[in-house]
Amino acid sequence: MESSSIESSTVSSMTMMEDDEHPHQFSSISKLHNNGPTTTSVHDLLECPVCTNSMYPPIHQCHNGHTLCSTCKTRVHNRCPTCRQELGDIRCLALEKIAESLELPCRYISLGCPEIFPYYSKLKHEAICNFRPYNCPYAGSDCSVVGDIPCLVAHLRDDHRVDMHSGCTFNHRYVKSNPMEVENATWMLTVFHCFGQYFCLHFEAFQLGMAPVYMAFLRFMGDEREARNYSYSLEVGGNGRKLTFEGSPRSIRDSHKKVRDSHDGLIIYRNMALFFSGGDRKELKLRVTGRIWKEQQNPEGGVCIPNLCS
Repeated sequence: MESSSIESSTVSSMTMMEDDEHPHQFSSISKLHNNGPTTTSVHDLLECPVCTNSMYPPIHQCHNGHTLCSTCKTRVHNRCPTCRQELGDIRCLALEKIAESLELPCRYISLGCPEIFPYYSKLKHEAICNFRPYNCPYAGSDCSVVGDIPCLVAHLRDDHRVDMHSGCTFNHRYVKSNPMEVENATWMLTVFHCFGQYFCLHFEAFQLGMAPVYMAFLRFMGDEREARNYSYSLEVGGNGRKLTFEGSPRSIRDSHKKVRDSHDGLIIYRNMALFFSGGDRKELKLRVTGRIWKEQQNPEGGVCIPNLCS
């Protein structure tokens, strides 16, 4: 892969989470509501002996009463992992009934979620919980790291060695010695810290249909609702011409590929990029400038006014 360079004008513990097939493990619980029995033993009953995750219907059992989850039933080739007897298709309805009576905290309680849900509603909430960890926004590899925003900022800085900057304006220069090889162009990621938030600026090259293009776009390191509070602009130009883009940053909840494939950013076709570069058009030299601002409500008129950082 051909190297590219970028000049530019961002930071806090990291969490690795296994991508298992049962994203249902919950934190330890002390008691059921209404002064019911302690849940330590109930938790043990609902723990699959194979994957050790919480079991959700259908819960299977062998003729001797040993239980396991439906996913692991296929893994053990229909043999009970405890007594090695054939499993068959016996459901443990009693354990499923017990599960219906439980109320459990969200699995992301350690990340700040205060919610408690009936056993069967818990999974639906966790799929959209605002406290659920974020995937690493670094797009150059299949990075499996997840965590909260401070964890990911430190991970991007220490492990991916991305450029970190403070401030809401930027001025980047992208240089490529052989712009004819778009498929080998190296994309870039820079992290900005402003308004107490973190933003990821992406710049890369790819094929849009048959046309080679360059694209710059911004992602917000937070949820979609928070991202709508901010706007950004990008500008690239040269030889008396310029292209501009203005919009709201997408949340890193949306994958890098999803944002790129939606063309939600500044797109520069190669011929135009070479025109901006000037000279003999044998080297790409693009300067991308931009700024980030926060939209604020005007208390008198009720309209949004931009809050620009100094």
